[in-house]
Amino acid sequence: MTDKEIHHAIRILRREAPKWQTPIVTLVAESSQSPFKVLISCVLSLRTQDATTAQASRRLFALAETPEKMLRLSTKTIEKTIYPVGFYRTKAKAIREICRALVEQYSGAVPDEIEELLKLKGVGRKTANLVVTLGHRKPGICVDTHVHRISNRWGYVRTKNPKETEFALRQKLPGQYWMEYNDLLVAFGQKLCRPISPFCTRCPVESYCEKVGVTITR
Repeated sequence: MTDKEIHHAIRILRREAPKWQTPIVTLVAESSQSPFKVLISCVLSLRTQDATTAQASRRLFALAETPEKMLRLSTKTIEKTIYPVGFYRTKAKAIREICRALVEQYSGAVPDEIEELLKLKGVGRKTANLVVTLGHRKPGICVDTHVHRISNRWGYVRTKNPKETEFALRQKLPGQYWMEYNDLLVAFGQKLCRPISPFCTRCPVESYCEKVGVTITR
């Protein structure tokens, strides 16, 4: 995919996206406009299906909507509330540590800078970028497995891991697409551009894709 073709691809994905499922963290951001809820739902979503994350987020935020209130819950209560998200025990501890840091170091506010967010327990670059873009509406590029896979499959970047992909996209992807790139590619990846045997015959941007690494299609 060339620099010129990315504009066409993004326009097409924008048009098709309403047909696909919106990522859960995006729904949380749109409904709450709360950086804190975006942050916690991001933590819950790691290695967990969206439907499970959505239910766990609703249950947890019904008990506590701020870092201060979250700290009043015991780790065991958080564990029971968020189960069966993946690694729920580890995440329950991380949530309390994050909330303690927010209260003690940031007066209960969620930082809007990636480097500050990375100081929080259990927060990696994917989560930090999502909080910046969805929670604070600031430019950032969130790269998860879908974004990494599809960007390389298209031939738009040639990188070995999500971190390399993020920095390659920061250099190459036009700024006007940064904040929506993750949402578009996650929904596209879940619906059509699957890791194994993608639905190339139904793909609206197939003509722009180099199909790097693709051996079997549908």
